[in-house]
Amino acid sequence: MPKRTDLESVLVIGSGPIVIGQAAEFDYSGTQACRVLREEGLRVILVNSNPATIMTDPEFADATYVEPITPDFVERVIAEERPDALLATLGGQTALNTAMSLAASGVLRKYGVELIGASIEAIEKGENRESFKAVVESLPAQWGAEVSRSLVCHTMDDCLAAATELGFPVVIRPSFTMGGAGSGLAYSETDLRRIAGSGLAASPTTEVLLEESILGWKEYELEVMRDRADNVVIVCSIENLDPMGVHTGDSITVAPAMTLTDREYQRLRDISIGVIREVGVDTGGCNIQFAVNPDDGRVVVIEMNPRVSRSSALASKATGFPIAKIAAKVAIGYTLDEIPNDITEQTPASFEPTLDYVVVKVPRFAFEKFPAADHRLTTHMKSVGEAMALGRSFTEALNKALRSLERRESVFSWEREPDDVDELLERIRVPHEGRLREVMDAIRAGAGADKVHEATGIDPWFVDQLALINEVAHEVAAAGELSPAVLRLAKRHGLSDAQIAGIRGLREDVVRGVRHALDIRPVYKTVDTCAAEFAARTPYHYSSYDEENEVAPREKPAVLILGSGPNRIGQGIEFDYSCVHAAMALSAAGYETVMVNCNPETVSTDYDTSDRLYFEPLTLEDVLEIVHVEQQAGPVAGVIVQLGGQTPLALAQGLQDAGVPIVGTSPAAIHLAEERGAFGRVLADAGLPAPKHGMATSYDEAKLIADEIGYPVLVRPSYVLGGRGMEIVYEDAALSDYIGRATLISPDHPVLVDRFLDDAVEIDVDALYDGSELYLGGVMEHIEEAGVHSGDSACALPPITLGRDEIERIRRSTEAIAKGVGVRGLLN
Repeated sequence: MPKRTDLESVLVIGSGPIVIGQAAEFDYSGTQACRVLREEGLRVILVNSNPATIMTDPEFADATYVEPITPDFVERVIAEERPDALLATLGGQTALNTAMSLAASGVLRKYGVELIGASIEAIEKGENRESFKAVVESLPAQWGAEVSRSLVCHTMDDCLAAATELGFPVVIRPSFTMGGAGSGLAYSETDLRRIAGSGLAASPTTEVLLEESILGWKEYELEVMRDRADNVVIVCSIENLDPMGVHTGDSITVAPAMTLTDREYQRLRDISIGVIREVGVDTGGCNIQFAVNPDDGRVVVIEMNPRVSRSSALASKATGFPIAKIAAKVAIGYTLDEIPNDITEQTPASFEPTLDYVVVKVPRFAFEKFPAADHRLTTHMKSVGEAMALGRSFTEALNKALRSLERRESVFSWEREPDDVDELLERIRVPHEGRLREVMDAIRAGAGADKVHEATGIDPWFVDQLALINEVAHEVAAAGELSPAVLRLAKRHGLSDAQIAGIRGLREDVVRGVRHALDIRPVYKTVDTCAAEFAARTPYHYSSYDEENEVAPREKPAVLILGSGPNRIGQGIEFDYSCVHAAMALSAAGYETVMVNCNPETVSTDYDTSDRLYFEPLTLEDVLEIVHVEQQAGPVAGVIVQLGGQTPLALAQGLQDAGVPIVGTSPAAIHLAEERGAFGRVLADAGLPAPKHGMATSYDEAKLIADEIGYPVLVRPSYVLGGRGMEIVYEDAALSDYIGRATLISPDHPVLVDRFLDDAVEIDVDALYDGSELYLGGVMEHIEEAGVHSGDSACALPPITLGRDEIERIRRSTEAIAKGVGVRGLLN
């Protein structure tokens, strides 16, 4: 079936501002959709309110409306643009709920707008808990698909009655929400009133489902696509390492599923195909979640999302199958067998992906920003980002993924003795950030696989894999020397040079030197969607300590762009935006662009954003190996570190010390900007006013500075983003408390103590500097006075209360700072 000829224009709804559970993955899916629809000759109208996204750039849609995503505003756009169709399945729950409201109010019918991707009936069946229950119960009995015993509630009285019938604990799931908003597990009436009250408020239909608890069961997801000719493909199976009770966005997940037998997988496959057909999603993709009882194999279908989800982005990057792109094509009439696979250029999209590697996704949390928050992981999502890694084994992929989080406490360590085994077993009973490391510590302390499984519910296969990593670490520790065999063993199981150094009591650079002297380096394999049955035409690579290197030679000079890693508070989608634009600009200038990143939610990790993609951790070790293999492939003009936020900036000096050419702002200039004392000297040399300040490495030093300049003072470390570790202090006791908590303070890492300007107007300036000329991009005035982080403050552009003289003074000051620091490129 060729493309529909009755559609000339399509309205695409984005997902709006980033929230927990709805993040950069919808910029990725929306960008793909806009590209595809325009390539097909359709006029694309976009509504999205998030300025940090690639999709809101003017070149991605024919008309872009940066407006609130509400039924009222979208109706105005429809009245103005008169689109033929509305595509709402690529903008998360925000877009889906808006489309449902427009349909219910008669707006779509009034203007003759067709909903494509999923019909109103399909969305209702998939999102409404009672309707979905009927769908599952209608499937053939021999498949054994069930739903948990459950009751739909619309009031608190309904909830109390349902809990009495079902018995505690009960799971609360609101209808038409995302990221587990308003959901949770209630163990008592007090829990029920709190969680169900939140769920009823979060649901646009004031509806929650109370269901029997299936805590401890194994959890799986299948990504499914269907076209209007009833072709169905399973794109990917995903298994949660954590058992039921932890939101899938907060769980470590693995693709393909590791602990399913083939018969069990085929059963889930049959159920998934039956569900997508019965729900009626006939032009797009969906995500279906299952719980499997490890004791008797009973299968419960938890829910489905009749739209692209966070798991869809993960499945796309894990397999190389561009779910959002293909969903957009089938939405306008193509069938899966008519859409070519970009990676092989020989197979159609109806050819199901096959993986000959393992993919592991790990969540990134931000509890350090909210110390009073409940750190327990539940069905309500709490992670703010994620990292993904690929390897030839689960152990290799897991260790790579953990170090991609850029948190020392996330990776396994053997440098200290573990705590008491009974104490550890008790701690790991409750899911929390860092539980996996404590599981490893319990294994190190002597806990057997049975005890770990009993305490956590984690499948024995995964526990055995953790025990295997521990055995490898013991072999490294016991070896007489770092022989080639020992090093290869450690690297094939994903241990980093830093971990090996910790085990052996060496420096990381010493381990790297030994490894290089023995010529033990990773090779780079290619994601090909078909387990090497067909050749891959797209250079999408991951590292492994295997045999054959698949990086092709090239002639054009290459520039490596280091991405920003997992999203976190203070470092999010805006840095991905910068990296994507760098790839576009450098490609237009004739360079081969090489992207390095580990975030599956982003546009930068699309295989067609740059000429080559390395899905790798952003650590010094991993980046140096990529530079090495690219230098062997052809000329390398340099590495860009200034666009991916704090992550690549922290690598700049190490890369330069290793002889890697850094293009743009130099590491020396980065140091002048990031190290607080050095920056103070830049300001003094330029004759620019600055608050009185001093550098301290102890409370006594900090108190002397505070006594001299007077309270309140602002205390902050160097090389941080998002205001991390920054506090306003009003008295000696608070200053002492801050210094006591600043665990990384040392002569090499002092804190800056400066006078806090508590009645000041704060201004943000963004500019470009090439060494001689300054281009002032924008001057933004914060609406809140100084003391509220710029990321948390509302701001106005252009500035409202500044006159021409102040703006000219800001321009001169910005140029003096750029010149004094030595900026080449962006500065803020």
